Amino acid sequence: MRSDKKIKQKFPALFIGHGSPLNIISDNLFTQNLRELGNRLPKPKAIVVISAHWLTSGTKVLSSKTPRMIYDFYGFPRELYTLNYPSPGEPELAKKISQRLASYGVVREENWGYDHASWAILTHIYPQANIPVIELSLDYGFNNWELKPIDYHFQLAKNLAFLREEEVLIIGSGNIVHNLGKIDYEVDAPIMKWAKELDEKVKENIINRNYHDLIHFQNMGAVSNLGIPTWDHYLPMIYILALWEESDSIEFIHEGFQHGSISMRCFSIGLLEK
Repeated sequence: MRSDKKIKQKFPALFIGHGSPLNIISDNLFTQNLRELGNRLPKPKAIVVISAHWLTSGTKVLSSKTPRMIYDFYGFPRELYTLNYPSPGEPELAKKISQRLASYGVVREENWGYDHASWAILTHIYPQANIPVIELSLDYGFNNWELKPIDYHFQLAKNLAFLREEEVLIIGSGNIVHNLGKIDYEVDAPIMKWAKELDEKVKENIINRNYHDLIHFQNMGAVSNLGIPTWDHYLPMIYILALWEESDSIEFIHEGFQHGSISMRCFSIGLLEK
């Protein structure tokens, strides 16, 4: 059972490869591992999700007291569009984050809600939906169509470290290898060679704390162009790596692929012992 005891060490932080919306209603190894993770985690005061599905001009933090549900997927079973994750928002925490990250131009936004990068995974980790949740967007450079360098996101994320001292769980939700143009529609399709190669290179660089090549991912070879054709699903991992301190353990809480080209790799930093 999940422990509700106070802990003195910093809260863990997570990167979750969320994959297909079908995982919301699937019972598979990935969702089983998320439920097991929920039983191991301490109960946070709030959750901050860095979402691969909220791309904005500048960085924004969700400040609604009652965030709406966002069903940002199409052509899936009707059941998915009836589900609800009724966790409240946390406007005061959103305000605090925007103030602490003012030098990065972070502003509050009330009109967004819970996209599936957050509620699709939280429905397994914290199914009671009784912990306040806010989302943080990714600055995707829409004003001038120029992406900020990945190192910019890495440095911004370091400023979120104070949350770990305030019993806030930070989750980056995306996918390390994510090429929808190459997917096989069979969920258990054979893993594509290039996808596996890139996923293993990323794992090796994480273990070795080789931030340079993870930030400049083209250093990992031609497979990086196939596996990371856009940055949106890769960046949430960079945010979590920026929070990894020397004293933190790291644990790969799920490894595997779906649809041949989607890495479902998940890891935690600072997770309590089993």
